[in-house]
Amino acid sequence: MSEALPHPLRAAGFMLASTLCFGVMAIAIRLASHSLNTLEIAFFRNFFGLLTVLPLVMRVDPASLRTTQLPRYFVRCFIGIFSMLCGFWAIGHLPLAQAISLSYSSPVFVTILAAMMLGEHVRGRRWAAVAAGFIGVLVIVRPFSHEFTGGTLIALAAAVLSAVVAIQIKQLARVDAANTIVLYTYLFWVPISLVPALFVWEWPQGIAWVWVIGAGLFGTGGQVLWTHALKLGEVSALTPISFIQLPLVALVGWLWFNESVDVYTWVGAGIILAANAYIAHREAVLLRRHATTAPVEAAKPGE
Repeated sequence: MSEALPHPLRAAGFMLASTLCFGVMAIAIRLASHSLNTLEIAFFRNFFGLLTVLPLVMRVDPASLRTTQLPRYFVRCFIGIFSMLCGFWAIGHLPLAQAISLSYSSPVFVTILAAMMLGEHVRGRRWAAVAAGFIGVLVIVRPFSHEFTGGTLIALAAAVLSAVVAIQIKQLARVDAANTIVLYTYLFWVPISLVPALFVWEWPQGIAWVWVIGAGLFGTGGQVLWTHALKLGEVSALTPISFIQLPLVALVGWLWFNESVDVYTWVGAGIILAANAYIAHREAVLLRRHATTAPVEAAKPGE
């Protein structure tokens, strides 16, 4: 990305590239699931992700990678693995558009947990967005209809656990740098994800190697690009760009896997994405307000 470009354009470019990487990762996971158990795919995603991360974090001062929070990292990574396994199962077994749509409900749960675990003040408009997000989830899941399947609850569990992990990362970030968090996350993820993978182990054959390596490379690349995007731009402006992932995977699901997307998934996804966009907008407003008023007064409570 050219340094000559204004920050908003560079941020948008990073976010678009991140979104495409995550979309490709989901497609690679789905293709790998045709011949491998998703427990094993999760291990390979983490293993090749670690190989991608090491050259990046080793460029920094080794002293900056020290931490006093190893027990908290273990808990964060243990919960993160459960979230990953649920999410990978959903991508491997549910229609791609449905699995990705439900994964977008995670920010809704983050708002709730931030109020419960971090003591953040959430006012009426953001609670209304949370309620709207829940309505979107219910439209997709349809718990009292004949179309309801238990698999959608696994995808929803992935979103809830991902929200827990997001809160834990916020807590870790109060002490440790981003590079430290990334490094220890992968160092824990690899051995933890290996344990369940051993129970279903079989070596990838032929093209399956391409898919598992691709899942690791594109998943890690998406995280790195996402971090760069948020450093340069505002969450409220960048979040809608990430929604491009949904039509991308829906199109691939239709072309490659003969999947159709019902109207309930589109409507529910639209409600969830609108709720996310509003939550991101309010967070950006509060950050700007805090930056403006911090020198002269205490930050106002969140909305």
